[in-house]
Amino acid sequence: MRRSPSSQPLRPLLITSNPDLLDELLRLAVRVGVEVEVAPDLPAARRRFGVAPLVLLGVDVLPEGAGFPFPPRHSVLVVQGGEHDPDLMQVAAGIGAEHVVSLPTGGQWLAERLATSYADNRNGKVVAIIGGCGGAGASVLAAALSVTAARSGLRALLVDADPLGGGADLLFGWEREHGLRWPDLAEAGGRFDPEAFLSALPSRGDLVVLACDRAPSAVPSGHEGILLPEEVLKAVLEAGQSARDLVVVDLPRRLDAAAEQALRQADRALIVVPTQVRAVAAAARVASAVLAHCEQLSVVVRATAAGRVPDGQIAEDLQLRITGRMRAEPRLAVALERGEPPGANPRGPLASMCQQLIAEVLA
Repeated sequence: MRRSPSSQPLRPLLITSNPDLLDELLRLAVRVGVEVEVAPDLPAARRRFGVAPLVLLGVDVLPEGAGFPFPPRHSVLVVQGGEHDPDLMQVAAGIGAEHVVSLPTGGQWLAERLATSYADNRNGKVVAIIGGCGGAGASVLAAALSVTAARSGLRALLVDADPLGGGADLLFGWEREHGLRWPDLAEAGGRFDPEAFLSALPSRGDLVVLACDRAPSAVPSGHEGILLPEEVLKAVLEAGQSARDLVVVDLPRRLDAAAEQALRQADRALIVVPTQVRAVAAAARVASAVLAHCEQLSVVVRATAAGRVPDGQIAEDLQLRITGRMRAEPRLAVALERGEPPGANPRGPLASMCQQLIAEVLA
C-alpha cells in the first residue's frame, strides 16, 4: 500500500535561504539517505520547528538581537559555511542551540547526526497521562495533546484506557462517529494489522481515537471497573508506535495490569496535579505507583482558583520535575459542553503548553 506524505516519519528541518549552504546540507542528507524538509526562513518553519527531530539553522536566518520567535528546544544546530566564527557561539547559546557547525569541516559529524536523528524517529512516541487526583484534568490534557499534535501535522492516536471515564470521544463531540471502541477489540487477542486497525477507529484527518464504551452493560454489577485486556492494549500501543508519530494514553488513577503495561511501553508519563493541598498529597501516592513502571515521570501543574500551592512546593513534595502548567481557560468548560475539543484554539495557553510538551517528547 502506498503511504501518503503525512504518514512518513518526521524529517529533519533545514532553515536557510542561502543556496550554497542549502546545497551542501542537501548533499549531506542524500549521502546518508535521509529525507529532509526545507524552509527558507523562520516564519515558514513555524509549524515544523517544534516537532522536527533535528533543526539545522543557517546562519543567514538568525535574527539580530532578541528576536528569536520560538521557545527553546533540544536538537537545534546553527550551521555556517566557511571558517569557524567564534562570535556565533554566543548567538547560538542565546537561542538555545546546542552547537555551531562549520562546513565543510564539520560535514562528517553533521551527516552522522542527521542519520541518527532520522533513524531514532521512525517509531512513534508513547506518552501516558494520569491524574494525581480525581478531576485533575488528565483527560483534558490527553485530548489537547492529541489535537495539538494533529494540527502540527503529526499522526496522532489517543487511547482511552480509563474504563470508568466519560469516554474520550465525548471530548471531541465524536460520540456518533462510526468506528471501533474497546468492546469491539475484547476478542481480538492482541492480533491485528496496525494499518487496518487504525483505519477502523473514529478519525478526522491525522487524529485517531480509541474510546471506551459508556453503555451500562460495559461495567458488570459489583465491579469497581471493567479491566481492559492487557494483551490487547499492548498490541494497540505497538500498532500506534509503528503507524503513528505520537500515541497518547489516558490512564486511570488506580493502576490495573493493562495500565501498568501501558506505563512500561511509554516513553514518558505526565501526572496532572492541581494546586491544592489534598490534591498534592493524593498525587504523591499515585506518582509512587507510576514510578514502579515508568521512570520518566514529570508533573503538569493545573492552576485552580481554590488552591494556591506553589509550583516549587509541588515539585519538592513529589520529588519530580515540573514540565508544564495548565492555566485556567474560562471558556474551556463551555466549549467542551458544545463538543469542541480542548486545545482547539491554537493561540490558547493550553495549546501553547501542549506544543512545548510535544517538542520535548519528540526531541
